[in-house]
Amino acid sequence: MSQTQKTIIHRNEYRCCIEVNQNGRYSVRIQAAFGRKGWSLPVFFLVSSFDVAMKRLEEALQLLQKNEDRLWFWGVERSDDPKLAGEMLSEFGLHFDRRRDFPRRAASLVIPASRAVSPFRMAQARRTLAESISSGRTALASD
Repeated sequence: MSQTQKTIIHRNEYRCCIEVNQNGRYSVRIQAAFGRKGWSLPVFFLVSSFDVAMKRLEEALQLLQKNEDRLWFWGVERSDDPKLAGEMLSEFGLHFDRRRDFPRRAASLVIPASRAVSPFRMAQARRTLAESISSGRTALASD
């Protein structure tokens, strides 16, 4: 297996979106797809401002990257111990996201499994998510 093939297999992909709920809070959703073991984990958290959302998003991505193996057990065997997931995720300030639909306007980050999320990737995600929030508000205002 070549180095390129190993890199492709061992990448994690995170799709992230931010939505403003009816209470004016920001709901940040993450669909994490872990390449090393081939599983996914949808999570979310709520915050009060866009800046806090971006800070918490970076922290959440770093935690997901760092704790992939620890979360994997539950990610694969969800039905065996549903309380374990809630405890592990709440320890990180995250909640399991049971929603099936995911907005089209999302930022996507692909990160090698053993690396931290770079500030450059976060800056790209911030721009994409800021645009999705502002275009969502424009669409609501025109309705």
